[in-house]
Amino acid sequence: MPAAIVATRWSGAYGLLHAGFAIPVAIVLGIAAMGLARRARERSRRTIAGAEARPSVTIARTLGLAGILIGVTGAMAIGVYLVLKAVSG
Repeated sequence: MPAAIVATRWSGAYGLLHAGFAIPVAIVLGIAAMGLARRARERSRRTIAGAEARPSVTIARTLGLAGILIGVTGAMAIGVYLVLKAVSG
């Protein structure tokens, strides 16, 4: 999302609202990261080393959650923008 917003700032052909196309990408990648982190945690539990999660699993889970939250926040922002635009005229 931040990269899409910066790209619209540098581009003369696209506006800030066009950055909304990155919202589904952020949500899908966030969900994928959460799924991969879950699979990695389950795989690490099956090893001889034990049941504790590795730091990389925690980082992946955190970044996945951040991606989902950024996507949802972007969707809410565009929704509020569209409602305000409809109400104002």
